[in-house]
Amino acid sequence: MKCYRCGGAVDKIVTDLPFKTKSNSTVIICNLPVLQCSSCREYEIEDEAMKYVDAKLFSIDSSAEVEIVRYAV
Repeated sequence: MKCYRCGGAVDKIVTDLPFKTKSNSTVIICNLPVLQCSSCREYEIEDEAMKYVDAKLFSIDSSAEVEIVRYAV
C-alpha cells in the first residue's frame, strides 16, 4: 500500500492519538493501530479501528477534560 499523500511506503504501527471532542475535551486512545507513511509521516486509521474510535468517542463522559482509553478489539 502507498501513501495517499506522497506515494511513500506505508507501515502498520501502533501509536497513541488524541481526539478533540469539544472545545475543552480531549480523548487519547492508546495502542491504536494505524497505517503511517515512512516518508511524510501522514497516518490513516483503518475502517475497523475507526469504528472502535467512533464508538468510544460517542460514549465518553462529556464533562471530562481529558480521558485516556486503551484500544482493545
